[in-house]
Amino acid sequence: MPAAERAAPVSPAEAASLFADLAHHPRIVLAVSGGPDSTALAVLAARWRGGLSHGPRLHAVTVDHRLRAGSGDEAKAVKRLARKLGIAHCTAAWTGRKPRAGLQEAARTARYALLAAAAHKTGAPCIVTAHTLDDQAETVLFRLARGSGPSGLGGMARVAPVPGCADLVLVRPFLGIAKARLVATLQVAGIAFAEDPSNADPRFTRSRYRRIMPWLAAEGLDAGRLALLARRTRRADAAIEAAVDAALPLVSLTHWSNSRPIILDRAGFAKLPTEVALRLLGRAIATTGDEGRVELAKLEALFDGVAGHWQEAREGCLRRTLAGAVVTAAPDRLEVQRAPPRRQRLSRT
Repeated sequence: MPAAERAAPVSPAEAASLFADLAHHPRIVLAVSGGPDSTALAVLAARWRGGLSHGPRLHAVTVDHRLRAGSGDEAKAVKRLARKLGIAHCTAAWTGRKPRAGLQEAARTARYALLAAAAHKTGAPCIVTAHTLDDQAETVLFRLARGSGPSGLGGMARVAPVPGCADLVLVRPFLGIAKARLVATLQVAGIAFAEDPSNADPRFTRSRYRRIMPWLAAEGLDAGRLALLARRTRRADAAIEAAVDAALPLVSLTHWSNSRPIILDRAGFAKLPTEVALRLLGRAIATTGDEGRVELAKLEALFDGVAGHWQEAREGCLRRTLAGAVVTAAPDRLEVQRAPPRRQRLSRT
């Protein structure tokens, strides 16, 4: 028997608890592609809102990536469903040329940008997506394969800033709900949904992970176990971040600013647990540098170089550059400051 037939539909009471913390918002944008997860999001959100005397106005937004034939028809189907549910709807299209490399990541970036634009236009402070327990498990596997640390293995948070738009909140109410339960919810209600063929395309990493999940589940590593790992890792990660917060004023010899060097006391820094010291160094680089996110592997290599320089009591200073910051390990201190602008090579004409 298919999993969706064995799974229990999401009850009205359960849906009410999933959306309860959204009731105070004046408007909410629902990301609805037309697939089973997001279709269930629209249906359950409409039921929840219908049970409130006062609550947010719901706006369903369908992002048409225009990557395959039929995507426009799927957006029209969502519009028809939204009308039946009493939800406002609009379609936002990803226009322009599409990259051949990194297509899914580019599509994700474009999707959030279009959803954010719709939220700003409607005055909605938050965007709600239908990421499920299965998506969380795939995220943990994906990041594990990429060598992520505790922050990455914590998976997706239920509430987080919208990527690329920090003034909006992203909410994922279904992170603890299996996809099969959402499909079962739609089947019981007799509501049709679309299936994106790219979800089974072996060219994409997540699609390949979906194919191996049944084998992992047979060994006990199912979506629930992976999601449990994410919750426990996120809890540990929060504790480490709190330790970094506490350590920062104890080892800092200067006020932190992106316009002046950050100086850390070597003796105090060297006494910190390795993970705390590593993250403290990463924060200093992120504060002073200008090249964005600090890659964990490169940060670890730099940290090991600094520790080795001090342990061997080498003369002089060790100086390294990472993510737009210069890190200098002196005998008594660690100094982190903005790297000088790179000289641009003059092109020959």
